[in-house]
Formats: sequence, structure tokens, C-alpha cells
Amino acid sequence: MKRIALVLLFGVCGALWFASSLHAQAEPFYKGKTVRLVVGFSPGGTFDLWARAVAQHMVKHIPGSPAFIVQNMPGGGSMIAANYIYAVAKPDGLTIATVGPSLYIEQLMGRKEVQYDWAKFSWVGQPEQTDRIFYMRADTPYKSLEDIRKAPEPPRCGATGVGTASHYWPKLLEDAVGLKFNVVAGYGGAADVNLAIEKGEVHCWGGTVQAFFGSEPGRTWTKTGFVRVLIQGGRKREPRLAEVPTIWELMERHKTPENTRRLVRVLLAPDDLGRPYIGPRGTPADRVKILREAFVKTMNDPEPLAEAEKRDWGVSPTRGEELEAMARELTVQPPEVIEGMKRILAK
Repeated sequence: MKRIALVLLFGVCGALWFASSLHAQAEPFYKGKTVRLVVGFSPGGTFDLWARAVAQHMVKHIPGSPAFIVQNMPGGGSMIAANYIYAVAKPDGLTIATVGPSLYIEQLMGRKEVQYDWAKFSWVGQPEQTDRIFYMRADTPYKSLEDIRKAPEPPRCGATGVGTASHYWPKLLEDAVGLKFNVVAGYGGAADVNLAIEKGEVHCWGGTVQAFFGSEPGRTWTKTGFVRVLIQGGRKREPRLAEVPTIWELMERHKTPENTRRLVRVLLAPDDLGRPYIGPRGTPADRVKILREAFVKTMNDPEPLAEAEKRDWGVSPTRGEELEAMARELTVQPPEVIEGMKRILAK
């Protein structure tokens, strides 16, 4: 009788354990957890605003509905954040970041500060491809490209970290179409440079069409004429800047050599990477898949799309798989391209 009772007891316990085990297996990994979204730039810029919108809405599309927190980690044109994600953050799917798309250039240049391998990040996705523009405070003596070319003292252009798009874009204009600038690097982000333009510390900035029309102060400056857009980097003219030439048109006009044009293509490739979201190397594939799928759903969610339209953001997302392929391609360049990059970025 005791034996029967023990068998029944162990049977019941075993059934309870089995049911508990099944429940644990069915429990979504992200339930009750917190995902940290690190922004490699200071608050207020378009990277930061996009990140907060993504954090707000992406939570709905991750099984288990984890909490999201946004943490700004500016510095080095977002290299500090990239180094942190690659070398410090745990590869558990609970930390992701948005960083500048041109950081692969720092790797190709062999910068000692680089602690990451661009191709080995866990690529989640990006919400908005970008197109370069170059604008100047309108009340400066630099009213046209010829004024810049002939100026006895080059205009001062603000930039974030050395090697970022905001840093090399004006330098690329020097090489491709003969303009001269004094690039002042070290600002935390676009918002800091725009404030410096308002204060008169610097005259110009190499930003993007999307940030200019999609956030302040660009939208106000468009109405007041406080700045003047002089060049754009897209293959086609932005309709809202129909009178502004592209760098491609200017290179045709100035008969820029083909090797320089190839260099321009490589250095403007970050615009195709947009505003990438990455995770640490070695993040489990199933969690990367969850994050990628959630990101795609977020980019098709009517609520964030309505918010993007209200802010005048041009939503043009790219899947994580595509970004990963692009990253692998970009980190393998022939010696002549790398030498050209070093020549441009060493100035």
C-alpha cells in the first residue's frame, strides 16, 4: 500500500514538474526583461529621436513585451557606443545600439581607437536611408560655392568625431570639387553643431536631407532662410532642394578624375546604411531573429509611420540581413581605395 502511495506521489510530482517545465519552455525569453537601446549621439538629434520612437513601438512586436530604456552614449562620432556594444555589452539580446553608419571607415583606416569588427555586429535593421547635404549660415560672406573657393579664410564647419560622415563630407568636397574648409571636430552630435551655428562658432555643417527637413532647427531654418543649402550628395536632386546641385553634377562640371569619383562612391556608401541598429557580436541567432522581425513589424506599424510622417521623416527601412551583407562588402576594399581614403581623411 505504501509502495502504491509513493508511486502515486512521485507520479503527481513528476506530472507537476513536467507541466512546470513545459510552461518554462513556452515562456518568451523577453518576458519580464528590459532591453537597453544605446544611442551613440547626444539627445535631440535625429538619431536620438528615431531611437526613442523605435523603443516606444518595437516593444509591442517582441514576444513577452519587454521594457525598453534609451541611454545616450555620445562621443567619437558614436565610436564609444560601437566599442561598448562590441567589446563590453553582453551578447544576450538585451542590449542594442544605433550608431553612425560610417564607422567602418575608421576600421579600414586602422584607427587604434577601433575595438570592433564592423562586419561582425548583429545587424537588426535601419529605419531611414539618408542623403548628404551641405549647408551654410546665410549671413556669412560665403554665399556661393565660388565664394568658398576664393575665400582668403575658409569657413569653419562643425563635425562630430574624426572620420564620421560630418567630418569627411566637407573634406570630400575639397578633393572632388576644389572647395576649402576648416573642419572643427569634437561636437557630440547634430544638435550641438546646429547650436554652434546659431552662436556663430561655426558657419556650416554636413548633415542630411532627412534630418534637415525632419527635425528642429532645420524646419524653422527652412522657413526663415537662416541657412542656405549649397550641395547635396544624392544621385538625384531632392525635390525640396530643386535648385541645389548634387556632388555628381559638380564632378561632371569640374571633370573630376574617375579615381576620385570611385572614392566618393565608397565614402558616401554610409548613406545606404542609414541609421543602423546593431547588437553585440555572438548574440544568439534566435534572439537576433526576434529583434529583426520586431524591427520589420515596427517599420510597418501605422503608429510609428504616422509619427514619422508628422515629423517629416522619410521612412526607407532596410532589413538586418541586407545590412549585414553590406557591412561585409564594405569592410573589404582594394588598397587603392583605402589609400585614397587615408589621403582624404588625413587632411
